[in-house]
Formats: sequence, structure tokens, C-alpha cells
Amino acid sequence: MADYNDYRAAINKMILPQEVKDLLKACKEVTVPENRAHLLEMALGGNENKTFDVSFDVNGKTVREANVVRCKNGICANYDDTYMRRRDPDSMVIADDLPTDKITHEARFGKPFEPIRQETFQWLSNQELIVMPFYSGSAPMDLGYPSIVILPKNSAFFAMALADLQGYVELNDIPNFFKPRAVIYVAPPFRHTHYDGKQVVIHNRRYELHEVFSYNLYPGPSAKKGVYSVLLNIGETEKWVTLHASTVKIVTPYELTTVIMHEGASGGGKSEMIEPLHRQPDGRLLLGYNIATEEDVLVSIADSCELYPVTDDMALAHPSIQTDSGKLSVADAEDGWFLRVNHITKYGTEPSTERNTIHPKNPLVFLNIEGVPDSTCLIWEHIMDAPGKPCSNPRVIMPRNLVDNHIDGAVEVDVRSFGLRQPPTTREKPDYGIAGMFHVLPPSLAWLWRLVAPRGFANPSITDTAGMNSEGVGSYWPFATGKRVDQANLLLTQILKTPETRHVLVPNQHIGAYKVGFAGQWVTREFLARRGGAKFRPELLTESRCPLLGYALESVKVDGTVISKSFLQVNLQQEVGDDGYDAGAKMLTDFFKKEVEQYLTNDLLPLGRQIIKACLEDRGVEDYFELIPKL
Repeated sequence: MADYNDYRAAINKMILPQEVKDLLKACKEVTVPENRAHLLEMALGGNENKTFDVSFDVNGKTVREANVVRCKNGICANYDDTYMRRRDPDSMVIADDLPTDKITHEARFGKPFEPIRQETFQWLSNQELIVMPFYSGSAPMDLGYPSIVILPKNSAFFAMALADLQGYVELNDIPNFFKPRAVIYVAPPFRHTHYDGKQVVIHNRRYELHEVFSYNLYPGPSAKKGVYSVLLNIGETEKWVTLHASTVKIVTPYELTTVIMHEGASGGGKSEMIEPLHRQPDGRLLLGYNIATEEDVLVSIADSCELYPVTDDMALAHPSIQTDSGKLSVADAEDGWFLRVNHITKYGTEPSTERNTIHPKNPLVFLNIEGVPDSTCLIWEHIMDAPGKPCSNPRVIMPRNLVDNHIDGAVEVDVRSFGLRQPPTTREKPDYGIAGMFHVLPPSLAWLWRLVAPRGFANPSITDTAGMNSEGVGSYWPFATGKRVDQANLLLTQILKTPETRHVLVPNQHIGAYKVGFAGQWVTREFLARRGGAKFRPELLTESRCPLLGYALESVKVDGTVISKSFLQVNLQQEVGDDGYDAGAKMLTDFFKKEVEQYLTNDLLPLGRQIIKACLEDRGVEDYFELIPKL
């Protein structure tokens, strides 16, 4: 075991701001994790412990934030406050004076952040601390940016989660002159003493250093999305984007390969795009359940494709990996994946994930899952938010090297798909769930969907799920710290530079009157892979009744099975009809118009203004196509 001098020597290798040096000099104790086993020991408060309470003094009262349990296959952390079990979409606050469209600390709380920043340093200086170096955007391409996290030692489970998500640097491997581009400060009591118990993550962008102040212990808005914010800020200054996307290379039974990158708001099907399809006991796939007739639609896909995952949530589109092929190239921006497993409710639902979590090569980090000391933590045993109400956001952090068939390095993207959580839609209860199994989008419409990025129906990942909301540019806007129009311009420029990457829209949860979950997405993946992408002869496409949906398919056949046309064109469903469809189309169109107007600033690219004008004027599909004539 290393000693005090080893930790200090490691810290002395780093080029740190003076405020950080002073903080670490004043604190009660400082530890730099030697390795993952050391992190695990600290997360439990010692190797002899089977459970450990993460508690803090809050105005003289002991408040337990989380309980950590040692299981056979890892540690399981659960939060006493059910609000802390999912990300609050309003957690981000900006503390600096740099350009931003996000709410500032002074605007939200009526006072400047600097005094609280100094209080945070003072509080940390009275704690036993962990200092852990890591790389933001660690990616297997060595494109990461040096970063550190500073947090109380009793919150080591948070450091372990961050280490698995981003990739950390062990004590003996810290290079000389390690100069952080970002630093995360973790001070959990401040959510009680300063922020009314809310998840608050403060971003303070300084010259050559992005400070993130995390006042809660749920890793979603800080260790996960906070690091994403750092990458977006760096990309905004360097003119590139980290996309909110999963990516998978698909190999058909006939050895044809296709790469699909699936973007979308939280719950939009990113992780599901890289999962095997979920079969019924007889081997068939339940494509949909008709909520009106109570009939099942099952399809047979005898030989499904092989999947080779590349990214799960953050796809780094760094300039250094782009090629001259006309296709977009991406690499993973993470070292581990924050997998939501609410859809896994029993054994046998998703065998590969179950196998990798029950018998992992190394102990894993589980969140919002029932953990019993010395037992095997099972990902379908979700902790209860209330009696009989399982938490909708159970998670496991899966180091990417444990993911079956994963691909390291960059890949070229054949198809960019965009996910949308749809509600049920019928003539009697019309709603915006009018998209068919998938639609082909002209590039201009693909950009428009990324501006709006509807959060959609029954989102399990965040605290606010009522109605249709927008996550904005690229669906990553909740994590961006700068100007909305700057990100819109970056996305439009990226689409223009990659004309050989095609675009589709893929809904989930419901298609009209059918409850589909993610089955439609999986069938779409199988179909696009078998035909080598999303290039279609004109006679196979028809303009959608709602122009925002681009082109619908006239027919789809997968592995010899013909998909009913009512799954492709929702107005053909007897339960919906043209009138139910048109009512839902108006809801969708009105929502788009409301959201896109905010981008009409003087800084928007002229082509972007033309595309938004087409939306506001209810132009047809061909008008969108002519703006960027590529399919």
C-alpha cells in the first residue's frame, strides 16, 4: 500500500492551479487511487466492510446520501432520496461570463457563485480527499483530455463510477507534467445547505480549465454528462462535436457490413441499438401489440445479424479521425457504458448483458438495483421507489472491454438514425406517435430533427417526463454550456461535409396503435444491414403525409418476412386513419415550429435559415430535399 509521500509525489507530477495546490495542502488527508482494487476498498470504507453508509454533517445533522453494499459481482450503491436516482434535466448552471444560452447562477439563485466556490474549497480543505486523474473523452484513440476529480474519501464509490466511465490513471502511471483541462469538485452537502436539496452541477469555464462543481452523488449529471459538457465545450472552441449516439457495426449472415449510428434524446434507443433483439420463447420477435384489438404481431427472423458495438452514448467526431470518403467517422468517447437496464425484468431477457454482469472479470458498479451483502447483484431486481413501484432508472457501469465483440478505434458511419419515443396514437386519442417503423430523411430534415430532438413519451432516465419536451441541438443540448446556434451550425456543417452518410428516423415504444418497445428499431436495423444501408430507389419511397417525416417506405421484407404496410404508414392503421394521423401531425408540426424559431438569430448559417423557414411555412418533402439534394 502506498503512503503519504507516494501520493504527494504523484500530485507533484501534475501541473495544477494554485487554488488546487492550496486545497490539497490544507486538507486532512489526500489519497491517489493506486488501482481499481484500491478504489473498491475505499468505496466500502475498508476491505472488512460489507456495507458502508455515505453520510455527511449538514448543519449539525447526519444525512445519509447513499448506502454501498459489497456483492459477489461488484458494489451496489443506492440513494435514500428517490429524487437522486435519475438525472434532473435542470441540474446544469453556468457560473462564468462566457457566451451561453443556459441559465446562470446569478439568474437562477439571485447571487454570484464565487463566494460559494470559495466555501466549497474551504469545505473540501477540511475533508479527507481523493484526487483521481482521468481523461475526458478517453476513447481507445488516445484523444482524451487530462482531467482530475477531487472528492471526499467516503464518496469513493463515485470515483469508482467515474473511473469506469471515463478511464482513470493509476498511481504509478501518472505522467510527468499532467496538466488538467478539466477538474470536477464533489461536495454533496451543498445541495442541502445551498440548493434546496436539488441536483445542481455548476460549470465554471476558465482559461484553459473547465471547472465542474458537483453538489450531488448521482454520477449522471456530473461524472457522465458533466464530462460530456467538457468535451462539447472543447469541441465548440475547436469546431468539432461529440455526438449523443450509439454506434454499431452490423454483419449480416451473408457477410455484408453496415455501420449505424443512432442519436436521440435520453430514452431514444441508443443502448438498445447495440443490443441483440429480444426473442419470444419460440424464437420469433414480438413486433407489436395492438392496444385496441389486443392482438400480437410476431415476425420470424431466423438468422439475425452479428453486432459489433463501437459507442454506447458518446461518439467523438474528432477532426483527426475524419477521412475523405464523404462519410462521418466516429470513435468512442468513453471507457465504460452507463447501461440502463429497466427493460430487463427477468432472467433470459438479454443474455449477453446478464452473463457479463453476473460473472464479470472484475467487480462492477451497480446503481438503483437491490444489493444484498455477499449475494450476486442481479440487474432485473430493481430497487423500489415506493412499494410495488420499481425504480425506472436502474444502471450498471459496463467497462467497454467487457462488452462482447466491441470495436476499438474509429469507424465510418453508413447510416445516421435518430430515435423518438412515441406515445400510443388512435383516432379516439390522437397524439404525435404517427411515425412509421422508420422514415428516410433528406439531410435538411435530419438536421431539423436534431435541432428539436423531442424527449418524447415516458422517459425513464430523467425526473421530468410529462408531455413532449425538447432536448435541443443534437439531443446533447442539455449538456452543452455555450450558445445554441453555434452547435446548430456545427451540426449543419458536419452533415454537409459527410454527404455519403444517409439519414433515417426510427421511433420506439409505439407506432400508432401498436406498442412496440424497441422491436421496430431492431427490425429496422436488420433490414438496413441486409440491404447495405439506406440508399433506396425512388419507387420504394413515398412522401410522408406529414412532411417532417420525410419519406415513408412502400414495402419492407426482412429475412423473407413481409412487414405490414400499416407499420410503415401509420394512417393506414384502421385504429388511426387519416383523421387521427392528421391530428397527431399537427401536434408534431406545432411543436417543431415552436422549437425552431429560437435558432433564427443573425449567427445562424444562411442555409439553416432556409431550412427553418421551410418548416415554418409548412413546405413539402421535396422542398426539403432540394435544399440539400441527397438521399
